[in-house]
Amino acid sequence: MISFIIPAYNEERLLGSTLRAVYATAATVGEPYEVIVVDDASSDRTSAVAISHGAHVVRVSNRQIATTRNAGAHQARGDVFIFVDADTLVDDIVVSAAIMALQGGAIGGGAAFRYDGRIPLYARALAAPIIWFLRLARLGTGCFLFCTRASFEAVGGFDETLYGAEDLAFCRSLKRQGRFVVLSHPVTTSGRKLRAHSFLETVRLLGAFALNSKRVLRERDGPLAIWYERRRDDPDTPA
Repeated sequence: MISFIIPAYNEERLLGSTLRAVYATAATVGEPYEVIVVDDASSDRTSAVAISHGAHVVRVSNRQIATTRNAGAHQARGDVFIFVDADTLVDDIVVSAAIMALQGGAIGGGAAFRYDGRIPLYARALAAPIIWFLRLARLGTGCFLFCTRASFEAVGGFDETLYGAEDLAFCRSLKRQGRFVVLSHPVTTSGRKLRAHSFLETVRLLGAFALNSKRVLRERDGPLAIWYERRRDDPDTPA
């Protein structure tokens, strides 16, 4: 069985599209599956949207992405875990490739990604070297990660001391256990954070990370607060 695990915080606007893509993909792939949405203290209709689409909802109050991902995995019944962000669209090509990779001996992996919609010029300039580095280092990102249950348990899941970059740490842990693959077929993830945050905010975050990444990644109320604050509206989405 495939367990699709979707962490969500105030995602009522985008979650429906993500779930429809997951269900359409799962139907095409043809493997037994379940869909778990982990609602982390949302104040909007995130849980209602998940329930209306037939997902199993797990409610937590962590306000920490690593712990929220782990909460979904702990409720999962499958022997394959696929983590999908609530603002990310998957298709049958990438999910089938993930299953084939695991059947071929890989213990986990990620996928290439692309942003939807308009991306500010400064964000495109910053994103290009980051995407290049991820490909060179063979690291996945949290918008789409997959692994076997056994490998997830072997590494102890996502590092719950981290409030950011938990996906990269998870990938590194998996790579120490066996073959980790990054699929070339991309998923589509929302570029809203790049559109909703200014150039100055982004530079401040990157600067703080460069100066003391260990401290920054372990504090929710520091520079990472812009990720954990109230969800900002996408300026390209009508109210």
